[in-house]
Amino acid sequence: MDVLRTPDERFADLPDFPFSPHYVDVDGLRMHYLDEGPADAPVVLLLHGEPSWSYLYRSMIPVFVDAGLRAVAIDLVGFGRSDKPTRREDYTYQAHVDWTWAAIEAIGLTGVTLVCQDWGGLIGLRLVGEHPDRFARVVAANTTLPTGDQHPGEAFLAWQRFSQETPDFPVGNIVNGGCVSTLPADVIAAYDAPFPDDSYKAGARQFPILVPTSPDDPAAPANRAAWEGLRQFDKPFLCAFSDSDPITRGADAPLRTLIPGAQGQPEVTIAGGGHFLQEDKGPELAAVVVDFVHADPG
Repeated sequence: MDVLRTPDERFADLPDFPFSPHYVDVDGLRMHYLDEGPADAPVVLLLHGEPSWSYLYRSMIPVFVDAGLRAVAIDLVGFGRSDKPTRREDYTYQAHVDWTWAAIEAIGLTGVTLVCQDWGGLIGLRLVGEHPDRFARVVAANTTLPTGDQHPGEAFLAWQRFSQETPDFPVGNIVNGGCVSTLPADVIAAYDAPFPDDSYKAGARQFPILVPTSPDDPAAPANRAAWEGLRQFDKPFLCAFSDSDPITRGADAPLRTLIPGAQGQPEVTIAGGGHFLQEDKGPELAAVVVDFVHADPG
């Protein structure tokens, strides 16, 4: 497997990002993560999606630390400071699940509160269904666990077409376009930082077509099996979707309905948030998570 590693200088002096990098080796790949707060504190695991990286959680991490929690944010393979295989064929749904689980194991995380958005949920909810004992509670934000048995929606299909047809894949502007607010130029540049040129973007390009959109998708059977696990998950499960995301609008309904731990939980809607609600309303979402953890410390 040919792999690229983004030069460290690309991450120098990013706005509002004072955190030190940490690394684990997974199947010969270096995966990056942030790790803030007391080592023995309850863990909040933050999983990003497409095409962002752990920078997405920069305004939320201080809220968690101030609340006495440990915040761990992993960069998925192909994103952020994690290694980037150069061939699109090296990125599969199963590979991402395996890499992320191996990182969780290598870091040694237990009693995890998962906070997941976008592909962070496609991977994270799959892991909850497969390894429920590792997770204490879940906060799902603008995400789902698709099996291809339901229509993905026209907004997603339009994004999928764009991602494959556009000659340029402007990562920072894509994140900006998924926000209600307008991001400053230096923040847009921070999302571009992991990708010096297009050769680093194989994972970002591949992610949209890995989402199961038909019942015979290669990932569909494993996701259906994970749903069987989620249907037995009776630990606290909270949906915290934003009010302005056309991609995942309505995807919270099956999570609320089918997962036992979601029964009786408040219906939280983050007002004024787009798809990347961590950018639009990060501290507000973090406060919801803190209250959720403290309401049932486990």
